[in-house]
Amino acid sequence: MSANRRTIRLNQLLREELASLLQADIKDPRVRSVTITRVEATQDLSYADVYVRTLTDEIPVEEAIAGLESAEGFVRRRLGRELHLRRIPDFRFHADRALEHVQRIESLLDEALGQQEEDAGD
Repeated sequence: MSANRRTIRLNQLLREELASLLQADIKDPRVRSVTITRVEATQDLSYADVYVRTLTDEIPVEEAIAGLESAEGFVRRRLGRELHLRRIPDFRFHADRALEHVQRIESLLDEALGQQEEDAGD
């Protein structure tokens, strides 16, 4: 199996396992509404960037990330027991802003199309 396919599979496995741990084992209320959108591990597994969103506006994503960071030791120990990997990466948590970017682009496109229609009507 190529390194690229292995990395893709590992990223998916880490995403699934992290999501499962969040749902079942982490009691911190700051992470209750967190969803993990993607994981991108380095080839040597020294780090994995974990992108998250909150499902509600009750808890800001920054607070959720703080909760995830405080639970990182617990998460790494549990993953070390569950997964048979030589190394469990250090996690770096980030807010996933992809949806916000898509909404901004759609808004700009709507604005541009509206302007184009106005210009065509003149």
